[in-house]
Amino acid sequence: MSKPPVLFSREGGGRTGDDASQIARAFIRVREMLLLGEFGRGERISELPLVARLGVSRTPIRLALERLAHIGFLDVVPTGGFSVRHFTIAEVLDAIEVRAVLEGTAARLAAERLTDAADLDHLRKYAAQMTALKGLTIDTMSEYMDANEAFHAALVDLAKSAMLRRSINQVSSLPFASPSAMVFPTSVMPNSDEMLKIANLHHRSIIEAISNRQGTRAESLAREHTFVARHALEGALSDTNALSRVPGGALINLSRP
Repeated sequence: MSKPPVLFSREGGGRTGDDASQIARAFIRVREMLLLGEFGRGERISELPLVARLGVSRTPIRLALERLAHIGFLDVVPTGGFSVRHFTIAEVLDAIEVRAVLEGTAARLAAERLTDAADLDHLRKYAAQMTALKGLTIDTMSEYMDANEAFHAALVDLAKSAMLRRSINQVSSLPFASPSAMVFPTSVMPNSDEMLKIANLHHRSIIEAISNRQGTRAESLAREHTFVARHALEGALSDTNALSRVPGGALINLSRP
């Protein structure tokens, strides 16, 4: 099995800080271009045009492309190079399903491994921040997304499992599957306020279940919470305006088998 490329190394013979910075910049920029649909599904990506466009050398571009292939954005072409991957509707829904299972496990482990009630203070703070927002608007969107991402990260921290963290980071690195991927499309849907209330209720209920050491209930609630994102995606698939706000929406192949 091939190893994923290393973006940063602490070993003596590793990359310099400037090298690592160039690789990181190339990775972030190309990922952004993919999510914005600047490359067509199945399009072959060549290193040299990206070198000229991004102003970095060929090696950082190649390593960034290898990393993007490793996390699922690109396909490796048998004859060499990479092409833009497209996602079927089933694959997108499966990505959300996988995150539901993993975050459900995180919630159960958090309940089982909780030793100090004060460890839930971070979750309570982020949940309170989201509840205080009356709706998803251009003024509240950033605040909601920051608090939501922080809530989910804190939940994984409480699971105290490095293995689980790596698995969640892997699936969340794909478009459509991160905890806040569906916030933007949800904001333009007719029932956005109702979905926000449901999501906030889930947050508070998950905290309550963990606090009471109810592992099975916490797992069920966390899985149900993730399906709010699935519901939002299914709604966005029939709404051009909402779909245009889905991260990586241009990569979804809307044709059904």
